[in-house]
Amino acid sequence: MMRNREPILRVLKQVLPSSGLVLEIASGSGGHAAWCVKHLGGVDWQPSEVTLADGAADSINAWANWAATGRMRPAIQLDVEQTEWPIAAADAIVCINMVHISPWQTTKGLLAGAARILDTGGVLYLYGPYLVEGTPTAAGNLAFDEDLRRRNPEWGLRTLEAVAKEAAMHGLVLEGTHAMPSNNLSVVFRRQVS
Repeated sequence: MMRNREPILRVLKQVLPSSGLVLEIASGSGGHAAWCVKHLGGVDWQPSEVTLADGAADSINAWANWAATGRMRPAIQLDVEQTEWPIAAADAIVCINMVHISPWQTTKGLLAGAARILDTGGVLYLYGPYLVEGTPTAAGNLAFDEDLRRRNPEWGLRTLEAVAKEAAMHGLVLEGTHAMPSNNLSVVFRRQVS
């Protein structure tokens, strides 16, 4: 299972509401969703993926069966770059390991969409590696960034400042960051009054 699940869960317990609906963007296999919903007693979890082809829905739904809580909903197809999302509102949004493995336009779509469906006070939680201005970057993160850009020139580690600036344009204010294992960050934004 996911090696970073415990540190992520610790932060989510601090920042997510005690009840309500959490939308997960880019759920992948569904493992993080199942682990989180199993250990966050009051929330319902809505996993999503940009496509549910190639067994993605089956994998996510199998993880939901593993969690056996009844609070993990069936996966939905959600492309963050679309202006209409198939979900009208959520109390929080979680996105793990997507920002660096997608074009910048995808991050912009995520931030704009989050602003549309989160109410005032709603949380957007991002997890992954970031570059932070004025802070030395671990050699492993620099090598990872080079590898990502070799695979796709539109991918790569983003600066925290660029993500925060784009988020602020949509009323999402950087509340804080949490250092995580393997030089990753948990990044927490909160929706301000629109």
